[in-house]
Amino acid sequence: MAASSSSAATVKPSDHSSPAEETEQETEFCRGFKDAEAFVKHGLGAVVSATKASAALPAAGDEFDLYRSFPAFQQFCASQGDRLLHCMSQIMQHHGCRSHMSDRNRLTGLEDRFDLVVDSNDAILEKVGILLDEASGVSRSQQPVMPAGYQPPKIVVSSWNRRGGERREETFHLLHAKNIQRPQLKFKDKVDNSNTPFVSKIFIKPNAVKPLPSCECERPEDLDVPAALADFIHQQRTQEHVDDMFSHPYQYELDHLVMLESLKCKPEVQMYKPLAESTCQFINTLDDLVALNEKLAKVSEFAVDLEHHSYRSFLGITCLMQISTREEDFIIDTLELRSEMYILNETFTDPAIVKVFHGADSDIEWLQKDFGLYVVNMFDTHHAARCLNLGRNSLDHLLKVYCSVNSDKRYQLADWRIRPLPEEMLKYAQADTHYLLYVYDRVRADLFETSNSQPTLIQQVWAKSRDLSLKKYVKPIFTEDSYMELYRKQKRSFNTQQLAAFRLLYAWRDKLGREEDESTGYILPNHMMMKIAEELPKEPQGIMACCNPTPPLVRQQINELHQLIKQARETPLLKVCVFSFHFYYIIRDFVEYEILDSMKSVLTNSVVSLQAEVLAEKRKSMTPKRKIRNRWKLQSIEQQQQEAQEKRQAKEQAKKAQGTNTEAKQAGQKRESAASDVGEESLKPNIQTTAFFLSLFICKSKESSQFDPNRQAHGPKQKKKSAVGGRSMSYVPAKSDR
Repeated sequence: MAASSSSAATVKPSDHSSPAEETEQETEFCRGFKDAEAFVKHGLGAVVSATKASAALPAAGDEFDLYRSFPAFQQFCASQGDRLLHCMSQIMQHHGCRSHMSDRNRLTGLEDRFDLVVDSNDAILEKVGILLDEASGVSRSQQPVMPAGYQPPKIVVSSWNRRGGERREETFHLLHAKNIQRPQLKFKDKVDNSNTPFVSKIFIKPNAVKPLPSCECERPEDLDVPAALADFIHQQRTQEHVDDMFSHPYQYELDHLVMLESLKCKPEVQMYKPLAESTCQFINTLDDLVALNEKLAKVSEFAVDLEHHSYRSFLGITCLMQISTREEDFIIDTLELRSEMYILNETFTDPAIVKVFHGADSDIEWLQKDFGLYVVNMFDTHHAARCLNLGRNSLDHLLKVYCSVNSDKRYQLADWRIRPLPEEMLKYAQADTHYLLYVYDRVRADLFETSNSQPTLIQQVWAKSRDLSLKKYVKPIFTEDSYMELYRKQKRSFNTQQLAAFRLLYAWRDKLGREEDESTGYILPNHMMMKIAEELPKEPQGIMACCNPTPPLVRQQINELHQLIKQARETPLLKVCVFSFHFYYIIRDFVEYEILDSMKSVLTNSVVSLQAEVLAEKRKSMTPKRKIRNRWKLQSIEQQQQEAQEKRQAKEQAKKAQGTNTEAKQAGQKRESAASDVGEESLKPNIQTTAFFLSLFICKSKESSQFDPNRQAHGPKQKKKSAVGGRSMSYVPAKSDR
């Protein structure tokens, strides 16, 4: 204690420090660090040390379970855990987050603590993002001037940067609206959730250079016959054109698309109209849609965006489409006009009109899946932002940089199936495309200047956008091994019973989702499915205890789920080893070899003799390495005993097969000797042999079947001896007739 106090006294600066020391202290970035770089290096070292320490923690199934049985080790773990929780609580309290991490009365579950850590990390990262934006010149802390008495709007949906002080129940109530009629019931074309590949909905191809195949020019609903018969007729007509059915309809047009000359020049930036002064037309009738298509055909570019809903539908539904020109904005009710949206293919596929998107990876697939719409001559501002190295490529960031506009993301996760749409949601949808054409001009100008007044970067962005237009929608296809992809992502180790339960639950969820047109996340989220498979509850109440809150369809199908878990518990309990595809092929070859080896005894009964050298070479080439074989051996006494028993059985089968061959040879010798006694000459069939036939059935020459008076016809069975000692000295060997 004295030493520590003395050292503390030496570190404490004196009251009468020199002016130079005071100046040096004032210029320090932080106490003990001269500048930000030194502070970052020190912090990075601490983070690396913490990461290494966390990675060195023992995993479940290691020696941790053994050490956990010692009371001293349990006490040590408890003390270190309390120490870590105390440190985390101090960090949360420093950043203004909820800091009752170590309070066992308020938080007793591991999941609740994990949620608290996630919320605190989101809040801290949001503050870091704000400070980085301020350091780069984008100020997010300035509050707009509001009139007196103004009440700021409350957050109505949840997002990743939700503040820790908000209640979760208040922020999620618009994520999916309740008690609304499902829009799928009004669709003229039934939603196809079948486990079959996606077939394009296009039947008319505007702006075509290569005509549409004849199999895609007719739709089943156009036939004047019942629906079932119409589907059958359409399938029979399209069976001969399978390749054309799954190809991109505008593949030829996009491959031969030429960049417009107007895109190769530096653009003239056109200022956008204020959002309050611009008009926005809501389109929900066929006449308005046709009029919109005529307006779009007269412009040189327009901006497009989509609002999609995927929580209450298996494949998802596009609920809204926003289109903006230089003069006005349009919002299309795609739920009402779903079967008539193909009209817009006339302008969407026109190579003389530029379609401006931002992050069109999903939009291209949604347009194909729901409406049969395709895009030719697209410009994606997301790829332009990546070429400009702006740091962040989101539309929110581009609006702040170029337009000084803070976009409102309160309704980003709202349920866009709601009808009629509130005024606030319409304004949010309009703002998504209102500024996009101005951003399109600005990024093109910056690309032109960055590339020294050359259109190289613009051509690069245009080429990436063209490749993105070639993207095809692919339906999720269920296979017997589909569950393994999700299982590998979870990075958990299941035994055979748990893996069987996970496979059955995955198949049940996929089947029910296709039948009810509900998403897999609505039926049974992934973390709940993993929890049920891991716990393997014996009672239905245990299944519901693994789900908090319990999904509605789980509550309805609880008896069926109980039967699936019961079926999985009957699986023999073994340890499961998940390996990569490289080792899969090695194991496959090994299994094939074992199958061939087991069939050897059967083949030897019908074949007199096999070529030993060929078998030896084949066995040598097919046997895997010993270290690879030992990789999957269960190092247990029972497994070793089983392997030894299998080896003994294999030796006995080989001896039995050899004895069978000897008996077959001796029986043949008897028949030949008997035939020679009678004196009849046996005629041999004229068999045309091939090289492959001879390689399998070639054997040693038989002994001469000519009559020998010195040899006895019937004698006792003796073991066959060598060719010289086994014959009488008076016997003259003759040439074999085989």
